[in-house]
Amino acid sequence: AYFTVARGEGERAPLEMTKWFDSNYHYLVPEIGPETVFSLSSDRLVREFAEGAAAGFTTRPVIVGPVTLLALSKASDDAPEGFDPLSRLDDLLPVYVELLARLKDAGAEWVQLDEPALVSESLPASIAALSDAAGRALAVLGGATARPSILVAAPYADLGEVFPVLAAAPIEAIAVDLVRGGVPAAAAGLEGKTLVGGVVDGHNIWRGDLASAFDTLEALRALGAAGVSASTSTSLLHVPHDVSDETKLDARLVSWLAFADQKVEQVVALARGLAEGR
Repeated sequence: AYFTVARGEGERAPLEMTKWFDSNYHYLVPEIGPETVFSLSSDRLVREFAEGAAAGFTTRPVIVGPVTLLALSKASDDAPEGFDPLSRLDDLLPVYVELLARLKDAGAEWVQLDEPALVSESLPASIAALSDAAGRALAVLGGATARPSILVAAPYADLGEVFPVLAAAPIEAIAVDLVRGGVPAAAAGLEGKTLVGGVVDGHNIWRGDLASAFDTLEALRALGAAGVSASTSTSLLHVPHDVSDETKLDARLVSWLAFADQKVEQVVALARGLAEGR
């Protein structure tokens, strides 16, 4: 099935491919209509979590959030003119509830929902419509009786007017991109949540200014959340693995670089600063 949607079969064309926000990665655009049936077709995420646990690693499964999944989809060929895939949100959410329950049963303590659509201004849906959809979705997912703790991440830009919606939602943590966006204003509901400050740039290969990053984390602390954690601004899929693998680079250039391993070291240093002081 994966191969067919990517490459097509006979007269059945493959799905359209387009860029994942402002990265050089691409995704296959889902086609959704009123006739689309949503179901949990694979237990891959649960099996991968169990595999990590069996090897002694505690992982946090990362899932594309329901709002982003629908907002990045397009209407199927059979859909009526003007159909908006986001209108199927209420039909999609039970599948997410089922997946959260399965991950909880497998021992997952946290799950991360990536919702970058909430910060995009290039999608057909307005920010107001996306914000409303996020509030409705998180009310259902946060209210599920069997679920891990939920972290909602919205990388690639400033959360802006959507931040108060996430602050009020029944979730445990919010990750904000503080490289592409600024420290948000205080909002109701933060008292019981952890704010994850994305202060290490996950989108490029350069070393960051840790002193400035720590200043930003301290500003985030001032919002009154239950806790503040340090993180990268985006997933580290955007950068190579380890600078030490590059044995032929000029040493002067190496001193400027930070790949995935080095950025993790920066996050660890900032976390120690939050725990022990600057």
